[in-house]
Amino acid sequence: MTREEKYRLIEQARPGELEKLRAQVGLSPWRQSYHIQAPTGLLNDPNGFAYYQGEYHLFYQWFPLGTEHGMKYWYHMKSSDLAAWEDLGIGITPGGPYDSHGAYSGSAIEKDGKLNLLYTGNTRDETWTRHPYQCLAIMDAGGRIAKLDRPVISSVPPGYTDHFRDPKVWKSGEAYYCVIGAQRTDLTGCAVLFRSKDLLDWTFMGEMKTGLSPFGYMWECPDYFELNGSGVLVFSPQGLEADEDLYNNIYQTGYVIGKPLDLATREFRHRAFQELDRGFDFYAAQTTLGPDGRRILVAWMGLPDVAYPTDTQGWSGCLTIPRQLTIRGGNKLIQQPVPELAKLRKTRSSAELTVTDEVVRLNGFDGTSYELICEISKFDAEQLGLEFRASDHEKTVLKYDRVLKKVILDRTLSGRAMDEVNGNVRRCGLVADNLKFHLFVDASSVEIFVNDGEEVFTGRIFPDPASKEIRLFCSGGSAEFRVCKWDI
Repeated sequence: MTREEKYRLIEQARPGELEKLRAQVGLSPWRQSYHIQAPTGLLNDPNGFAYYQGEYHLFYQWFPLGTEHGMKYWYHMKSSDLAAWEDLGIGITPGGPYDSHGAYSGSAIEKDGKLNLLYTGNTRDETWTRHPYQCLAIMDAGGRIAKLDRPVISSVPPGYTDHFRDPKVWKSGEAYYCVIGAQRTDLTGCAVLFRSKDLLDWTFMGEMKTGLSPFGYMWECPDYFELNGSGVLVFSPQGLEADEDLYNNIYQTGYVIGKPLDLATREFRHRAFQELDRGFDFYAAQTTLGPDGRRILVAWMGLPDVAYPTDTQGWSGCLTIPRQLTIRGGNKLIQQPVPELAKLRKTRSSAELTVTDEVVRLNGFDGTSYELICEISKFDAEQLGLEFRASDHEKTVLKYDRVLKKVILDRTLSGRAMDEVNGNVRRCGLVADNLKFHLFVDASSVEIFVNDGEEVFTGRIFPDPASKEIRLFCSGGSAEFRVCKWDI
């Protein structure tokens, strides 16, 4: 797709182009059952996640005319319970003077009974030089969204490149603050802070002072919040080098946690950076505060610059399930599926058995879209775990290596081959006498919560629809398994 084709509005689609895309999408065997996905084209970052007027509102980046990164819209979803989502269609349409080449990522906050959407307007001049603007759109209680006719932050401060985007807004006291992902002119990544009294006029405060410098060449989608008395900065650094089991994805998403950000000095004293997810496809996470005080996270189940098998089927990308965040041990951010997802449960199956040096198929447990909890105890096996979305020729393997004390997710035989740039095996250390694997499996994805969120693995998989088996296995010993599955 040429540059001109990528930066078209929907109205500029060729005759029959959208119909052809919809037909391709309709034939895809990997359309998800319960995850948010785009009707056509590319879905990427979640945006504007907020609780407003008794409902959760969630937008996502959307390029409708293809699976490349082109003209981005904000697409609008809402939910009363975080389990069932209503499709509200396009939320923000690009194409104005300050978002001529896309409405890029941003966030939302309620003010005066309206939901304010702060986002990056992407523009390009005649030499194809990028000029980012931070723009504001306002949604009223009736769901009508209107863009402000001017940017609220109209320039990039000195010392930073045009990679300056993804504002995340919050309120502290009587003032509003936003953190923006940036790249310094020396091509290192960072986050900067702005302050406003009214969301309309913003003052540049300076750079967030962290202990991470240098740390990659760009920080995308920063999100600062406070939880249980600690300050947390979630962000997606680009340009980290792999280090054994760490940083194996093409781009990472993680966090630093410490004392609350000092807004007067911009100093953030924190501990070491930790990855949020140990899997393959997790990026651009965004959080919101629920009405009950829970901090809830959603991320893009995908990555930039990675090809996916559905790219040739007219669509790409989906969002993760919502996850509630807590802090464990003072320095570990824990993700767990929100309990509201139990509303999706249908037929239940359960089993208890001891497995010794064998692979056991769980008859009656087959499926392509389900929630599964597998608890493993009293094990002396060297390796133990489960195979799912399995058949004679395909399987996705989740196992614990007791000798190495590592959890391993292997999608080498998961079906249609993935882009090799991101690999097919992920590992992380875990010392445990008992294991709990909590899986959310869909037609083309898996999300795994290990020991109640101590570690999380997220990945896209593309098996044959006929690959439905679930199997338990042990090698070099035995283990007791208790398994419960709900169709979704």
